[in-house]
Amino acid sequence: MCGFVGFTNLNKDISKDINIVKIMNSRLQKRGPDEEGYYSDNNINLGHRRLTIIDAKNGKQPMSARYNDTTYTIVYNGQIYNKDEIKIELEELGYDFKRIF
Repeated sequence: MCGFVGFTNLNKDISKDINIVKIMNSRLQKRGPDEEGYYSDNNINLGHRRLTIIDAKNGKQPMSARYNDTTYTIVYNGQIYNKDEIKIELEELGYDFKRIF
């Protein structure tokens, strides 16, 4: 099972505090021994530990995607089993699934 950690502060720049997330993430090593990833921005720090079971190449986290002029970044644990159906439905609504990293 993977794991993720993070914190946010909308009132100040916390990007320099990424080391706190790295310490938190190190405590989850047994949950995700295969990979670790981090994302830091002015108001959020995220960490992820991964147990690679499915899609070793495309499952790296944190995951970022750009839509219009906004970049969205997530960490999550789990698998979206009906992702193909959801993707088709969203593409029909005009969403684009090009990845950025």
